[in-house]
Amino acid sequence: MAGALQVELVAADRVVWSGEAERVLARTASGDLGVLANHAPLLSVLVPGVVEIETTGGERLRAAVGDGFLSVADNRVSVLSEDTHLADELDEATLKAELDRAVADGDDAAVRRVEAKLRVLNQA
Repeated sequence: MAGALQVELVAADRVVWSGEAERVLARTASGDLGVLANHAPLLSVLVPGVVEIETTGGERLRAAVGDGFLSVADNRVSVLSEDTHLADELDEATLKAELDRAVADGDDAAVRRVEAKLRVLNQA
């Protein structure tokens, strides 16, 4: 292994996950981004989607994130989004009801956030 990344997945009210990882995949305003050890410093805007973290222990974590930021520097990755949830924190029935409300309200941003959460559940 070339080295490990120290990763923090942070919501507005808590640290959702923190630990060492081999890689992080996220969707940014510029497109999908993969981060490995010794990545160049970067600050990017996140869009609602799925963040995938492959831990140094081989576990693959998936989290749904809303709008936010991704920062990379000195083998540290910070994923900051007010709306962040790991797969085991999500309930499909609740999400489907949220999706129905968002569609009925014509709230495209809410629809994208809920769809990201549903993708996390379907990939778990």
